[in-house]
Amino acid sequence: MPDVTDRRILRQLLADPDIPNAALAERAGVTAASLWRRLDRMRETGVIRTIEARIDWRKLGYEVQVSLRFTLDKTHPRAFDEFIAAARRVPEVTEIQTFLGSVDLRLSVIARDMAHWQQLYRESILTLPHVADSDALMLVSTIKDVQELPL
Repeated sequence: MPDVTDRRILRQLLADPDIPNAALAERAGVTAASLWRRLDRMRETGVIRTIEARIDWRKLGYEVQVSLRFTLDKTHPRAFDEFIAAARRVPEVTEIQTFLGSVDLRLSVIARDMAHWQQLYRESILTLPHVADSDALMLVSTIKDVQELPL
């Protein structure tokens, strides 16, 4: 379990994932050697899974972002597995989540523009297997998007 110092390191890392280790150690109030040991331990225990890039898809020309919610026909025993396998093959699907409740899965999908979205919808989304119901939510704006937690 992370202690107070680990949490301080994590807060700094979440605030600035690109921070050099020397600056991270200074901000967290530990030596460089201590920081290295603590980061290594947090990676080994799975507290830190990965440090990754967050991409602004709009800056790469993907102006349309859609969240699709699906309810599957669960009479087929492999409905989830087959749906997920098919969704993974769609390059524009950036995220797949499963849920308990009235919605079984959610896909995040990006498209360059509305024409590209229509093509994706017709050729890739409508052909996903075992769909009983679906709902699309088109992103208009993002008000808050943080990865920080009150550590």
